[in-house]
Amino acid sequence: MQKIGWLVVSLLFYQLSTAQYTEVINSKRPGFSDGPYSVGTGVYQVESGFFYKHVGNYLFYDAMEMENINYNATAYGTNFTFRTGQFFSRLEFNVDLDLGYEKRNFTRPTQYSESSFGLSKFTLGAKYLVYSPTYTDKSKEIRSWKAKNRYDWKRLIPAVGIYAGLNTNLLTKMHRNPDGISPRFALFTQNDFTNKFVLLTNFIADNMFTDASEYAYILTATYSLQDRISVFIENQGFFRTNVPNDYQYGIGGAYLLTKNLQVDASFRYINDERGDDTFFGGVGFSWRLDKHVDKYKIIDSKGNSAKNQKEGFFSRIFGGGKSPELRKVKTVKAKKRKIKEIKPKKTKEQKAKEKALKKSAKQAKKDLKKKEKDAKKI
Repeated sequence: MQKIGWLVVSLLFYQLSTAQYTEVINSKRPGFSDGPYSVGTGVYQVESGFFYKHVGNYLFYDAMEMENINYNATAYGTNFTFRTGQFFSRLEFNVDLDLGYEKRNFTRPTQYSESSFGLSKFTLGAKYLVYSPTYTDKSKEIRSWKAKNRYDWKRLIPAVGIYAGLNTNLLTKMHRNPDGISPRFALFTQNDFTNKFVLLTNFIADNMFTDASEYAYILTATYSLQDRISVFIENQGFFRTNVPNDYQYGIGGAYLLTKNLQVDASFRYINDERGDDTFFGGVGFSWRLDKHVDKYKIIDSKGNSAKNQKEGFFSRIFGGGKSPELRKVKTVKAKKRKIKEIKPKKTKEQKAKEKALKKSAKQAKKDLKKKEKDAKKI
């Protein structure tokens, strides 16, 4: 239970130490922000859910048509994220996609409707942890109550990660970028202010070098209520060309069923200068296949790290590729011990009988020797 409590410090289940791998799942659902940490090497993680979205009044300027376009829309479907850590503990590869149905009702410049079913998002990316702070372990402090409860100001220094991805154009006609594929870049930070309160900050540059380029920020504050339950609040801002700025607000929570399975729910509302009443709701889960194996180092007799590798033919001759001498371990053979037989205790009567028998046997032996001696004299 204690290990589970450490994880749900944040709704998104980000780890709180320099190690990437955690004993229980860490997921970025249901928030839209991402953290600087990876899931850990040997971990294969799926994060998915169902969503419903209603767009009240979307307005943008079409540079090609040179006119304003207005529409309202309804969409529902599923989002899917696959994450895995490979090669290095700080490195993560991920795939994000949205699959669903959307219907748009245009009101300007003319009234008409169109709908589509398929992918509205398909992005490939990689994330790398650049810096991870270390905090003082006060659990072993027993001399001073003040030192044990003093705030660790190093918690104000955030962990930092970078992201680079590629937005593919394998989407429906309604969501396809006319300029083709485009890169996506992001900077992720995380502050663990306490063991229960975490703040995530994202700075994102999306659809770069195209007419649909946009910049965004995300602020997510998470708080752990119990060992398995946590909640979050989130604010997100979008800044685009030819489109009014959007400011989105979200709330939600997550529950940890097992160390490898989490469920979640969230609700969001968008407020902007065009009077939009867009809202978004979703439920989902996160599950991982844990194949992580901890790495260890071999230490030589001098305390230096030694590679556990076989020597080749030429390295044995010239000695250039010989690995450092490993520590010699003294072996001791275990001595064989005889197992003593446990004899039952004898009563006084049994002891007296045995004593009488021994005495009679001794007397008989003595009489026999006397007879043999007398016979020789005759």
